[in-house]
Amino acid sequence: MKLNCDMGESFGSWTKGMDAEVMPYIDMANIACGFHASDPLTMDRTVRTAIAEKVTIGAHPGYPDLLGFGRRDMEFAPEELQALLVYQIAALDGICRTHGTAIEYIKPHGALYNKMAVDRTTLVAVMAAVRNYAPHCPLVVMATPDADEVLALAADVGIDVWFEAFSDRAYSDEGRLVKRSVKNAVHDTPEAIERQVTQIITEGSVTSISGKRIPIKADTLCIHGDSQHAVEAARHMRQVVESL
Repeated sequence: MKLNCDMGESFGSWTKGMDAEVMPYIDMANIACGFHASDPLTMDRTVRTAIAEKVTIGAHPGYPDLLGFGRRDMEFAPEELQALLVYQIAALDGICRTHGTAIEYIKPHGALYNKMAVDRTTLVAVMAAVRNYAPHCPLVVMATPDADEVLALAADVGIDVWFEAFSDRAYSDEGRLVKRSVKNAVHDTPEAIERQVTQIITEGSVTSISGKRIPIKADTLCIHGDSQHAVEAARHMRQVVESL
């Protein structure tokens, strides 16, 4: 099971996350591309850190919403959304190429990521953007009970997908992420996170916020690198994953 983490989300003199400290414990770095967070120098620094730690680099594009950190829904025509995504992906890929590497997957951020899971038009537009710029790159999507439908759609578009589960987020009875505004939407204890990770890996399921067992199959687990105990949590998750 691969561990991934959203990174490169600082902006100018404002710092978010502990990228350098968390990077040694992950396999995949989802690097922000400047629309919901980041800037060219932050992107460059994060790419260099990932290379030094031999971590796979992925583009982490989002809605053009710096103020809302990409967590607010926005409406775009499919062709405009595709252009927004290609713009961001190409920017990070360009920086990667100056360091002798390239992006290897694409994981959308925040509200865009969540909308993909419930809106087929948005999902198709994102898949088309990936196919048009980086058809060799898998698209990271949420692991849900309807994974077979997503796989079929990806095959029709002509790309691969990787399914992602979350170590520290609560799930609804429908197999979606509970909104952050809801109480207990984020697991904040090592015990709760370890319990969910263990269940995902060993049983192929999660327990929803109401206690329902939801079957999911995941290729990668997302951890967050911007909490108060991010480094300790990342180190612990690495130990848990390697022990299973």
